[in-house]
Amino acid sequence: MTDLLPGLSLQHVEAPRLRTAVISDGKADGDVVLLVHGNVSSSLFWQETLLALPEGFRGLAPDLRGFGASETKPVDATRGLRDFSDDLASLLDTLGIARAHVVGWSMGGGVVSQLLLDRPDLVASVTLVNPVSPYGFGATKGLDGERTSDDDAGAGGGGANPDFVAAIQAGDTGDGSPNSPRNVMNGFYFADGFRAPLEDVYVESMLTTATGEDNYPGDLVASESWPGFGAGSRGVLNTMAPKHHNVSGIVDLADKPPFLWVRGAKDQIVADESLFDLATLGKLGAIPGWPGEDVAPPQPMVAQTRAVLDRYAAAGGRYTEVVLDAGHSPLVERPAEFQAALAEHLRSV
Repeated sequence: MTDLLPGLSLQHVEAPRLRTAVISDGKADGDVVLLVHGNVSSSLFWQETLLALPEGFRGLAPDLRGFGASETKPVDATRGLRDFSDDLASLLDTLGIARAHVVGWSMGGGVVSQLLLDRPDLVASVTLVNPVSPYGFGATKGLDGERTSDDDAGAGGGGANPDFVAAIQAGDTGDGSPNSPRNVMNGFYFADGFRAPLEDVYVESMLTTATGEDNYPGDLVASESWPGFGAGSRGVLNTMAPKHHNVSGIVDLADKPPFLWVRGAKDQIVADESLFDLATLGKLGAIPGWPGEDVAPPQPMVAQTRAVLDRYAAAGGRYTEVVLDAGHSPLVERPAEFQAALAEHLRSV
C-alpha cells in the first residue's frame, strides 16, 4: 500500500464479519466521523478529508469488502448493499463506537443509508456525496423509482465495461487505453480536465478492486428485454439493481438524523441522464435497439434523491443540499468547499 499522508495511520480490525482496514487521523477523542468510499475506489480517496475534520471530531475511513486493504469476501447482491452496511455495523460495534456521523460517497451513500435503516442507533447524522439513487442504479423511472421491468433489464453486473474490468485485472496504471482506470477516473470521476495531486494514489486505490462474479462487477442473467440482460444475484453492481436496493424507507424512520447532500453539478456518473446508465446510452444511439422513453427512459437519479429527501423533510427530518462546481468527486475536486460544508453540518448536529 502507498504511504499515507502525514498524520494518518492504517490499522486492521478483526471484526466478526470482516477483517477491515481502516485509515484514521490518530485522534484519541472526539465524535466519530465514518467516511465510506464508493465503487472502484477505497479509503485512500478520503485522506484530505480526514486531515481537515474540525476540532471535536475524529475520522475513520474503512475499506469495504473487496476493496482497498480489507478482506475480500463474496457480495450477496440479493441483500442489496447490506453486506457492506452490516460490515460497517460490525466494525463500529467491535470498536465500541455507539454512534457516528456517517459520510458516504457514490455507492457509499447507499451503504450509509442502508446502515441508517437497519441500525439507526449507530447514526448521528448522514452526509451523502453524489450518492446512488435511493432506488438503485438503472432500470427505474419517475420520482418514485418505478421499475421498468421485472428482471431489471439493463441494470446490474452486465452493465460494466468489460475492457475496464480487464484493465483492473491487469493492474493497468497507464493512460494508453480509454478504458484504463486512470483515464476513466480523469474523464468521469472528475470534471473539466481536473488532475488530482494524488492521482497515482487514486489509480492504485481503484486497482485494489476485487473482480469476478462475486465481487466487481458481478453476474448477470439473460433477458428478453433490451439490452438483453438483467440483474444477477452476486457481486457489487447487482447490489444496486432496483430489485435489491431501495432505501426510500428512511422517510418512515421515527428518529430522523439531519442529512447533508453534496453533489457535483457536472457529475456524469450519478445524473438524471447518466453516461453510465445504459438507457442514456441507448437514447444517444451508442447501444442499438433502444426501445424508447416509454420503455427504458434514462433514470432521473438526482431528481429521485431530491424527491426522497423532500419527503424526509416533510415527515419531520431536515436536509441541506450543497451543489459544487465539480464532477463525481467534490471531495477531491473542491476539497476546501467540501470540507467547509461538512464541518458546518457536523457542528450543527
